[in-house]
Amino acid sequence: MTDSPRWLDEQQQAVWQDLLTIVIALPTLLDRQLERDADTTNYEYSVLARLSSAPDRSLRLSTLAAQCNSTQPRLSKVMVRFEQRGWVTRSPDPDNGRYTLATLTDAGLQKVVASAPGHVDRVRELVFDPLSAAQQRTLGAALARIAGPVREQLDARASPPPKPGLSAVRDRPGGPSAEGSCTEDS
Repeated sequence: MTDSPRWLDEQQQAVWQDLLTIVIALPTLLDRQLERDADTTNYEYSVLARLSSAPDRSLRLSTLAAQCNSTQPRLSKVMVRFEQRGWVTRSPDPDNGRYTLATLTDAGLQKVVASAPGHVDRVRELVFDPLSAAQQRTLGAALARIAGPVREQLDARASPPPKPGLSAVRDRPGGPSAEGSCTEDS
């Protein structure tokens, strides 16, 4: 015997639909502003911004991909474009050569600094300006409660057990990273 589904009530359904609108439409609206004003996307800006706040403006590509909720192949394609524009460099991690570091260059930092004001204005306009200070605090608390378990599940998914026989190929010099893809943290 199976239990019947726990359907959303009317209020929950309304909240869910509003959340879907935000999750789906907000990135599009942020993309439009960044593409118009900074010739970049919200995803690309996020990558640059995360590098700009990292120690020494460097992160392992696998860490950066996880922070941006990205696949390593998608991030690798962005890294190629960023290198061509002089915004990042990639190099072996001196602590463990199996990993690749992305480092934001001075030109990349200038790109983030130049793009930030318009992006922050758009975020304020779309997310914070419609809310009172009390509503912002309530929203922050509610989102933190939701984000915690979501992040835990993403972290668990990002660290699957290695597949038999693949780690030796992945970790050896000249493996997948030699062709520009990010190496995976195991």
